[in-house]
Amino acid sequence: MDAPTASWISDALERPVIDNYWQTETGWPILTLANGISEGKTKLGSPGVPMYGYDVRIIDEQTGQDITEPNTKGVVAIEGPMPPGFMQTVWQDDKRYVDTYWRSIPGRLVYSSFDWGIRDADGYFFILGRTDDVINVAGHRLGTREIEESIASHSAIMEVAVVGVADQLKGQVAMAFAVLKDADAYASPEAKLQLEGALMKVVDEQLGAVARPSRIRFVTLLPKTRSGKLLRRAIQAVCEGRDPGDLTTMDDPSALAQVTALVGGS
Repeated sequence: MDAPTASWISDALERPVIDNYWQTETGWPILTLANGISEGKTKLGSPGVPMYGYDVRIIDEQTGQDITEPNTKGVVAIEGPMPPGFMQTVWQDDKRYVDTYWRSIPGRLVYSSFDWGIRDADGYFFILGRTDDVINVAGHRLGTREIEESIASHSAIMEVAVVGVADQLKGQVAMAFAVLKDADAYASPEAKLQLEGALMKVVDEQLGAVARPSRIRFVTLLPKTRSGKLLRRAIQAVCEGRDPGDLTTMDDPSALAQVTALVGGS
């Protein structure tokens, strides 16, 4: 969970946010604070430190080397052996299991989470998003999650989704759709335009001008599955004028209809 969201939930509910990071394949948390077993300070935006049984690394995807410098981006990976409950193979296809999960990083036999992350000086991990959620803007590889967190750091934003949209000049550009905490405060077109400019300035300052979205549009809700997963590929398809495909898992179709209306009116 990103820091602005965690802070907002904690303040609204007046309760601590207990975050953890895991995958279906792992069976139980990879990164967490084992409350009740060991003491650990919560850091908003971080699920914590490696759970017992996991040797978690940050690895350079190009060289396969461990990244030891704090706050340096790399692939979140795990050295074997794995603890009980972890997936053992792909049904009737051991080779696919090994090649997909264990040999994706050059020169290393490690389990790849396929997530970007950093580790701070205290050993806390921060997840930056999927390695395939990367857009190429004029030769620069940018993580959509990083842009989302930058926009969400503004006090007016409740949540945001960023996708890469095909562009003839730059290859791709970032397109953002944001939900406001107080939509009434930005009801007029002038107020929306002013806020859009302020948000782009935030991205400029935090990530650089190359990460600035081409547009930031405001919606009342984002397209998600019934389990809460953002449908980024559907948003991207609509922005590029393509068929978004199977939407049977979508929670509220009106969310994508808003995106369609905004893109069509640009």
